[in-house]
Amino acid sequence: MSAPTRRYEDAVARYFDAWNAGPDALAKAVAAAWTNDGGYTDPLADVRGHEQIAAVIAAAHEQFPGFVFRLSGAVDGHHDTARFSWELVSEADGSAPVAGSDVVTLDGEDRIRSVFGFLDRVPAGA
Repeated sequence: MSAPTRRYEDAVARYFDAWNAGPDALAKAVAAAWTNDGGYTDPLADVRGHEQIAAVIAAAHEQFPGFVFRLSGAVDGHHDTARFSWELVSEADGSAPVAGSDVVTLDGEDRIRSVFGFLDRVPAGA
């Protein structure tokens, strides 16, 4: 695996570590993945900074208890930008009612400056 490819995969792995972190580890995982002024934007949220990003992640865990985020497919990147798809998977039965695609930009230390998320599959009423 090339160094540039590893850069994107490592950043995305930290991103998923944050999305899958429990309450006690969430703040540390967000700080490891995002820059201090990093942002997260999707159709349901537009936030900046570690506290607001952690709040969005905590809200997703409240809405979907017992679910984890996982990578769906390969990470693709160039320059300071990567894109990837993901699913929200039930630990109980393996179903994945929510799926999306994200584009992230990285800083020089490979921390996320911004996320632009798209929801590709969402259950009715969610």
